[in-house]
Amino acid sequence: MIEFMKTTLKQISISLASIAVFIAVCGCQPQPTLQTTAAMPNWYIREYSGLVGITNSPGGNLWFTEFNGVGKITLLPEIHVNFYHVPNIDASPSGITAGPDGDIWFTEREGNKIGKVSSATGIITTYAIPSAKAGVCGITAGPDGNIWFTEYNTSKIGKISTAGQIMEYRVANAKARPNTITAGDDGNLWFSEEGANKIGKISPTTGLITEYSTPTTLTITSGITAGPDGTIWFTEPSGNKIGKISLSSYVITEYNIPTLDAVIDGITAGSDGKLWFTEYNGNKIGSISSITGSIVEYAVPTKNSAPHDIVSGPDGNLWFTEVNGEKIGRISPSDGVITEDIHG
Repeated sequence: MIEFMKTTLKQISISLASIAVFIAVCGCQPQPTLQTTAAMPNWYIREYSGLVGITNSPGGNLWFTEFNGVGKITLLPEIHVNFYHVPNIDASPSGITAGPDGDIWFTEREGNKIGKVSSATGIITTYAIPSAKAGVCGITAGPDGNIWFTEYNTSKIGKISTAGQIMEYRVANAKARPNTITAGDDGNLWFSEEGANKIGKISPTTGLITEYSTPTTLTITSGITAGPDGTIWFTEPSGNKIGKISLSSYVITEYNIPTLDAVIDGITAGSDGKLWFTEYNGNKIGSISSITGSIVEYAVPTKNSAPHDIVSGPDGNLWFTEVNGEKIGRISPSDGVITEDIHG
């Protein structure tokens, strides 16, 4: 799940999108809070929602984060949206993932917490991060049964058990600014470092962190995902490239994006065996073949929509958030048709 923010998603500029500066504030002690489930009309998201992350869940639903809450998109028997408010209105939920316990886990960038929402009851529980103003960002489920996350401001990788116990591991470079994180096929957690031009990995058993420099210097690494080819794929917004790193040789290969200054953001593996990514500034959704490296781009209908995070849905489509467009769109991997029916 991917961050390009300063104070609000509405105020982002091209340069800030590349630098991705986050502001986080210390929160209160962990506490479970029952939230009102606001059932929205079909295909509806509140205006000025500040859509950020998106993920799928084993239950066949899609979940997303926005300005002050978490939303669920039910696809069957018909598409429907439900919304759950977080306890702290200024929390700024960001990254989101399905946990091994069946609940949905998310980061609170400004609330300085990890949150979870019960997929069964809608009860939200939050857990305070030990480090103040950590700028918690990306989050993913690990192979060890824990949930792993990044701390952008403190340059740490954290893990939280399903019982709420947190441990933190410091990246060697204090200015690494780890952003997004994913589980690799090698059993490690892989993360992007926006401030160090590197891709990092951490062993879930030992906590050992290893870093690998990108061939392109003075670039920024942002979105990251495990590919269908057994490698780790990532985006380079300032370098305008897609990269991949081999899990055996650790060689990094980079591919240039056709659209200049596209600001490549989120990336995910599709049901078609390709990698799909968003172009925040290019206002496009793109795909890249994991075999040939060939790239195809598709324009988003809404102008200046700022597509951000992307995930492969249970229906086989790619679903993505639009920061400025205030919409959630989907693209068919078979024909590239984009639909933007969930909107404010």
